[in-house]
Formats: sequence, structure tokens, C-alpha cells
Amino acid sequence: MKTQMFRFAPASWIALLWLLGVNTALAADNRYELVLRGAKIVDGSGNPWFYGDLAIQGDRIADVGRIPASAGKREIDARGLIVAPGFIDMHSHSDWLLLEDGAAQGKIRQGVTTEVLGEGSSAAPFKGKLVPRPVAVGNQIVRITTLGEYFDTLDRAGISVNVATYVGEGNIWQCVMGHSFDRPDGVQLQKMKELLGEAMRDGAFGMSSMLMMPPGSLATTEDLVEFCRVVQEHGGIYSSHIRNEGLGVFEAVKQVIEIGERASVPVDIMHLKIADQKYWGRMSELVAMIEAARRRGVNVQANVYPYTRGNNDLASIIPPWAHEGGKAELLARLKDPKQRARMKEDIRGGLSEWYNHYTAVGGDWSRMLISANNKFQGLTMDRVIALKSQNQTRPPDPLDILFDLLIEEEGSVSTVYAHHTEDDMNLAMAQPWCSIGSDGSAYAVEGPLRRGNPHPRNFGTFPRVLGVYVRERGLLRLEDAIRKMTSLNASKLGIRDRGLLRAGFFADITVFDPARVMDHSTYTEPFQYNEGIHYVIVNGKIVLDHETHTGARPGRALRHRQPELPLGN
Repeated sequence: MKTQMFRFAPASWIALLWLLGVNTALAADNRYELVLRGAKIVDGSGNPWFYGDLAIQGDRIADVGRIPASAGKREIDARGLIVAPGFIDMHSHSDWLLLEDGAAQGKIRQGVTTEVLGEGSSAAPFKGKLVPRPVAVGNQIVRITTLGEYFDTLDRAGISVNVATYVGEGNIWQCVMGHSFDRPDGVQLQKMKELLGEAMRDGAFGMSSMLMMPPGSLATTEDLVEFCRVVQEHGGIYSSHIRNEGLGVFEAVKQVIEIGERASVPVDIMHLKIADQKYWGRMSELVAMIEAARRRGVNVQANVYPYTRGNNDLASIIPPWAHEGGKAELLARLKDPKQRARMKEDIRGGLSEWYNHYTAVGGDWSRMLISANNKFQGLTMDRVIALKSQNQTRPPDPLDILFDLLIEEEGSVSTVYAHHTEDDMNLAMAQPWCSIGSDGSAYAVEGPLRRGNPHPRNFGTFPRVLGVYVRERGLLRLEDAIRKMTSLNASKLGIRDRGLLRAGFFADITVFDPARVMDHSTYTEPFQYNEGIHYVIVNGKIVLDHETHTGARPGRALRHRQPELPLGN
């Protein structure tokens, strides 16, 4: 009996060999611009890692899995390394720094490929009573009035990271109300909603508010619900620095849950923490409150940074009423003995429903570290007070020294406060709905963006999560930590083509050594890059190559896609 032989056309043989994984000359003809080989691939979904290759063509991921040999114009041996989606920094302040220098050194070297900007204030709008600020971009001075103009300016200037942004509730409020603390009338509130809608159409991913201080603190729950209904119409998210992170933290979380529930809008709480020593150890109660809201259908989530100190301003110690009218009026009040007396009374415990940084740290000046670019940078306030008290016959009131320092520095002194605990922060970070955001900016260790004494989170947030909380302490599985830095943040924002390693997704990729990755920046010596991040790829282009910035600026301004309106009447 003769064996039956089947004959295939040449094209069919090639297809069969391809399906069987056989390496043909056609398959190996440098079809991809870049191939990463032999890595542990952590795809961002939370699924277990697997060994594999990843191919890039143009600005997209072309394939993930087994890539034929010699298929890339450039091939990188990634054995022993982790290939992950580029990190999405859910809470960043690089709005204006990226226009000074789009290289984003401090973020790229952390593996960040997308920054999410706008905490209460944003790069736009600047209209009406909010005067546009002059910004140097290259050899030009520009004045940005809308988010659309900001996005266009970023794209023209060239940036190494992608940029997404919220529209700041403080911007739309001050465009209409200026520095007044008056209540807006119906016409003024409608104008704010129109400005909000315009910013959403320009590409904002949602609205953010900073409710702790004016102008954000002037908005009522009803105001915020009305604003968030506009956000909901455009398919956006509400991100909030809550009204009080200290003794009013439970009421503040309850407020943003109510806003999300009534407006049917997703909520993300910025840097969830308990920042008053009287309430330390009660994070489990906050977690339970959020879980209960989620069980009844409210999409409320949060983000954290992996540090127990936060950065704010010495001006935040000044009661809210003293800020009315802007910095000029604040400085005038600081110089007025009667107003000083009233401020002292309020700071030492005379005001309710106000998050007081002074009482939050127990009135301990040693827990306030100057991070501003002035002669006291890197000193704690107790040392500043001691220096300013020298050669005085009577010890001055420390609050008078605080007031005088604010006057000298034109009303603002950036300061790091030691106000929450490791245990509370760890519990928040471990929650499946809690992602990572640095609350930092794209500073650099040299050049014009080396300034002040910034919080170490500006340089170390993402490597610190991987080095300390994954490798050293085992608080998080590697796959879960990556998810918190990538797809979880993309999902919150509604970005559907980044945050995962999938064929067809944009090629934003971070490659790091899991045995070496670690932050080095400290509170007293912040200007130190991390180690262990080997490669960073943005939109298919290598920006960090063997831990060296290539100068490439393939980043883009990401504009939120408006939801498709249903056909009808």
C-alpha cells in the first residue's frame, strides 16, 4: 500500500512552518525595529510573569511571546531583567517643568513613561480673572490660556514622557471669582461649568480638586457634585486631594464618596493617608469605608506614594481666611500685629474643620524640613527658629519667626512634613484599588532643574516600590506592584492602549533588574538618581539606554477621548 502524499503550494508551506514556530528566512528578515529577548515579562495585568520576547515596530508593540531569531534591526539581551509596561505616574506636578526641559530626567530614570498632571490647579485654563502666566519655551515667551494650547505647546517643544492632565477646579474657580472668597451666584457657577466642559473637550481626563486650602476649600459639596456631573457627561474622572487628611479625614473621604455617588463619576483619592498623630493606626477604618462604598457600586479608588512624609508649604499653616485676596493680602496680614494674634490663636487650635499642619505634627518644628530654594533649604524648622533666635534678649514666639520667614520669602516656603506612619501607608498601598503616584516633579540632578531640596519621591518613588516593598519587605508581589504602576492607572483614566504589554498597544516599556532596582534619593540629599532601571522606551523609541538618557523626546500630549454620543433625536 502506497503512502498518500499531500502537496502544498509554497505559500502554504511557509504558513505551516510559521505556525510550527520554524525559523524561516522570511521570518528573520529584520521585520521589527527592536526586539527585547529572553526577559521575564510582567505584562501589567497582575498575571504571573513568563519568559518571552517582545517586538516593537514603529510606536507599537508588534508581538509578545516567541520572536524568531534575528528578527530585529536592534536586539537587546534582556535575560535576567524584567520587561514591564512603562510606569504611569498617577499624580505628578511637572506641568511647567516639562516646558523648561522636556527631558524629564527624574521621571524617565524611574521608568515613568506617562505623567498625570493637575492637582487642584492645572496648566490651564487661564482666562477671565486668572491672568495667563508668561512661560519660556525655548527662545519664546508664551502665555497659555487653554489646555488645548498647553498640549500643542508640549508637542512643539518636545518631551520625553507622555502627558495626561486633569483640569484643576481651582483654575475654573479663579477664572470666574479671582482671589475673592465670595460665594458665586448661579451665573458664575454656570460659567465655571462651561469652562470645565471646554477643558474636557480639549482633552482633560477629568477634574481634580485640592480641597484643603483656597480656592479649592471654597467649593461646597453641592458645587463639586455639579462640576462632576459635567465631568461625567464627558466620560472623565474626579481626582481629589481631600479636604482634611488629619482629624477630619473620615468626613473628608465620606465627602468625595458622596460626590462620586451623586454625580455617577469615578473617584480617585490622591495620596490616601492619615496625617495627624492622634489618628495614627486607623487606616483600616478608611479602607473599610471605601470598601463599603465600592460594594454598593461607587467606583472610588486611591493612590499613594511610598513615603511617610509629605511636601506642602509653610503657608499651609496659615489659616484659610488669611489667604483671601492672594499673596499680596496674605503678606499684608502677616505684617499686621492684630492679624498675627488672630492667626496664632487659630493655628494653636482655634479653628475646626481645617487641616492644620502644625497640630498634625504635634507642634513639633523638628518634623518640618525646608525644601524651598532658599538659604534654609535642608534645615528643619527647629534649627531655623534657633538660628533666627540668636542674639535676641528674649526668646521669640516661634510663630512670629514663621510669619517673618513667610514675609521674607514672598508668602511661600516649600516644606516636607513628617505626618503619617509606615503601617498606615503599607495597609493603603496593599489594597487592590490603590495605585502608585509620586506627587513629584521631573527635576534633574544637574542643570536648571536642580533646585531647592525636593522630596525624595521626585527621584525614587517607583524604584522604591520595587526595591523596598517588593524585594526587601515582600509587601507586594512583583506582578501586583507592576499592575499598580501601569494598567490600574491606565484603567482609572480610561486609557485603553497603554499600561499593558499587548500587541497593538503603544510601546511604552520599562526594563529593569529586579535584583538591583532601588532608590537612592533621601530627604537631606535628594539629588540622586536610582539604579537598576536599564531601558525606558516611549512610543517605540529608546529614551533610557543602559541607564543613560539618549536625549530622545518621543513623548506626546495625551488627549482624553470623548465618549461617543448615542444616535437619536
